[in-house]
Amino acid sequence: MSLVPGTVRPRRLRSSPALRRLVSEVRVHPSDLILPMFVKEGLSEPLPLSGMPGVVQHTLDSLLEAAREAVAAGVGGLMLFGIPEYKDEIGSQADDPDGILNRALSLLADEFGDDTVIMADLCLDEFTSHGHCGVLDEDGAVDNDATLDRYASMALAQARAGAHVLGLSGMMDGQVAYCREALDAAGFTDVVVMGYTAKYASAFYGPFREAVDSELQGDRKTYQQDPANGREAMRELGLDLAEGADIVMVKPGLPYLDVLAEVAQESIVPVWTYQVSGEYAMIEFAAAAGAIDREKAIEESLIAFKRAGSDAILTYWATEVAQRLQVEAAGHMSDRDARGGR
Repeated sequence: MSLVPGTVRPRRLRSSPALRRLVSEVRVHPSDLILPMFVKEGLSEPLPLSGMPGVVQHTLDSLLEAAREAVAAGVGGLMLFGIPEYKDEIGSQADDPDGILNRALSLLADEFGDDTVIMADLCLDEFTSHGHCGVLDEDGAVDNDATLDRYASMALAQARAGAHVLGLSGMMDGQVAYCREALDAAGFTDVVVMGYTAKYASAFYGPFREAVDSELQGDRKTYQQDPANGREAMRELGLDLAEGADIVMVKPGLPYLDVLAEVAQESIVPVWTYQVSGEYAMIEFAAAAGAIDREKAIEESLIAFKRAGSDAILTYWATEVAQRLQVEAAGHMSDRDARGGR
């Protein structure tokens, strides 16, 4: 039995790979991807992470090599996290010009200049002996306003080291305005401030703690957002925009696509998302077990972020995916040339 005359047939637009490409609503481009990278003081060679297959803590030398590979693949930017040998209660290595993160930023800035976007995580958790994202008061709670002073000092140190974008991931109230004011007063008016507008207190950060040698005891629920709350993210968005954020972030990614979509709809500045360590690990371990197709799952997850409205994506697969996209683009062009196209 055939369908009645006039029946709409959406399948017409799915009938060939070329047609599906032509009507695709969103695409991932290499320049949409940002590679998070970990550099650890005191290493003599890269150290693989057990919870994140394929990801390492870098030496300065291996960091530069991996950065060159990413830039050659067309990756849009590099986000650096530093792990010092010495940690203390105030995270003093975070704003030390000779601290590992600032040395790494200078290394990449000298190598690439403006050929890529060099980004720095601006948070204290990698640098503090207690593992929290701020300094603690006498009762052991994170002191918001005292932490802002540390963030401003970090912002200046990272800007001097050559960072183009500062990722304010600590979720302190007023952090965007405080850092923006400090940067402008010191003449760093072109340094971009990215506010982590909606950063949730998520279980999906688990493998990241190994990546930064976290010494956290307890949790971060007093400053990161409650996973149950969506409207609260919009309040944070309004505050970050009012304080002068140039870019806003939603983190994690897949568990918060609804929040990402709403933030993207309302934001007047670019919106990014972070495909965090737990999201990465789930796909890697599921693929290793034979449960899913690894490459297709990676592609689908990135498409989901673009469809929800993310302008760029921080992902540990950035270089791999960018290289694959380059090969696919070259393949399409070769096929066209072989058929006599011009």
